[in-house]
Amino acid sequence: MKKMIIIEDESNKKVNNRLLDNKVFEFILSIVCYALILILMSLLFSSFEISNEYFGLFSVVAALIIYVLNLTIKPVLIYLTLPLTGLTFGIFYPFVNVLILYITSFILGDKFIIKGIFVPFVIAILISLLKMMMEGLIIKPIMERRK
Repeated sequence: MKKMIIIEDESNKKVNNRLLDNKVFEFILSIVCYALILILMSLLFSSFEISNEYFGLFSVVAALIIYVLNLTIKPVLIYLTLPLTGLTFGIFYPFVNVLILYITSFILGDKFIIKGIFVPFVIAILISLLKMMMEGLIIKPIMERRK
């Protein structure tokens, strides 16, 4: 009769928990930052409106939609527009973010209204800059500290 000895590796569980904690932290930080940018832009520009019902709930919902679209549809859009982005030396890349904002506007209807092309272009650039800053200044140092 043979006996099996099972040894559990505690370090692997800790790594998985850290990874999950980092993803949750990144998700919450992204949603809060996106919502703040959307609220700020709706206050500054009259051609961009977010419904302020329920204490800014629709800005958080829009931020959630933008986050999900950035994870799902944006990689496909970037892949499809890669030749055009290459021909324009990267200038076309913010237009992918503008398209994400217009898809968000389509999903939320009259609670998230975008008029024109200038304001969504500014919002797209701000979101891209904020994402780069979050990665470089907040998320990467925290992940390195946890290792």
